Amino acid sequence: MTVESTAARTPRRSAGSKAGTTGTKRTTSTTKKASGAGKSAEPALVQLLTPEGKRVKNAEFDKYVDGITAEELRGLYRDMVLTRRFDAEATALQRQGELGLWASLLGQEAAQIGSGRALRDDDYVFPTYREHGVAWCRGVDPTNLLGMFRGVNNGGWDPNGNNFHLYTIVIGSQTLHATGYAMGITKDGADSAVIAYFGDGASSQGDVAEAFTFSAVYNAPVVFFCQNNQWAISEPTEKQSRVPLYQRAQGFGFPGVRVDGNDVLANLAVTKWALERARAGEGPTLVEAFTYRMGAHTTSDDPTRYRGDEERLAWEAKDPILRLRRYLEAANHADEGFFAELETESETLGKRVREAVRAMPDPDHFAIFENVYADGHALVDEERAQFAAYQASFADEDGGK
Repeated sequence: MTVESTAARTPRRSAGSKAGTTGTKRTTSTTKKASGAGKSAEPALVQLLTPEGKRVKNAEFDKYVDGITAEELRGLYRDMVLTRRFDAEATALQRQGELGLWASLLGQEAAQIGSGRALRDDDYVFPTYREHGVAWCRGVDPTNLLGMFRGVNNGGWDPNGNNFHLYTIVIGSQTLHATGYAMGITKDGADSAVIAYFGDGASSQGDVAEAFTFSAVYNAPVVFFCQNNQWAISEPTEKQSRVPLYQRAQGFGFPGVRVDGNDVLANLAVTKWALERARAGEGPTLVEAFTYRMGAHTTSDDPTRYRGDEERLAWEAKDPILRLRRYLEAANHADEGFFAELETESETLGKRVREAVRAMPDPDHFAIFENVYADGHALVDEERAQFAAYQASFADEDGGK
């Protein structure tokens, strides 16, 4: 198969120079032209591991993973398996009424683990609400992710303890937070980098466009990591952009690259490259991880209403975990003992998460009315009273029990 690189190389600029004053050189191999007015070139894709588990070479990015050991490869596989197991347990807990909501990452493990393992300890992460794999890489206890979805806290972890910010529910706003933080890093003279995660749907938000503008103009050391999982709830990607998402970076004056989001090695390599650019003072990068959301957008969503089974089946053949397993087995980097031991560890993790959630207190039903306004508000008081009456009605039906 043809492997194409979209790595754009931008000459290094000083922090005070303006974005867009230098040309962007793009190198690709065998770029296919799309026919028809208004259509762009066929998107190129960085891939190092095929769906069949075959290692393929890439002149641009091989150097970022060529030294990877068998132990490190097994570690990536373990990360993905345990993240998927935790995610499945959280989905089941929501179905059982233990969580109010859950946003599954099923199918996106390679994008998150690959990019998460590319980070240094002093880099800072701004996630959305689906980055459970990145949280795992940053050492956040999986059980701490669930308190917010149970309604018992507003996050459950110290962002500064792991350089992993609290989950962001407001779509796209974390890209502005990340840009501001990255601008601060430059002012402080540090050589760390920032990464902001968002989805294809968020790419249509004004906050994201503003973040692109500020990061380019101020040459901020930030990587924008877009997980294009093909569906913004029920809207396909073609409703978000007329061109491939990574190409949007060109208009803001920084490079964009599309990577096979189901290839953990490619995600590791491309993110390392982008982070190194940021640390070297070369400004922002947009990475589009081309992947697929296997499950529902959240547990309140029914994907069967807007997409067919054949689409999911086609993407299941590109499963990121199966892909790496095939490579490990073919290269004799893992034996059946490793996989059996990991299965046991996976079940132990599921049990720990299950017990931890069930041990959490029930959320305070009236907490939603607190801290809305600093000095109180008549409308909030009225709504609180209405809710109290509603709650009391259940006790009346049970004979006061």
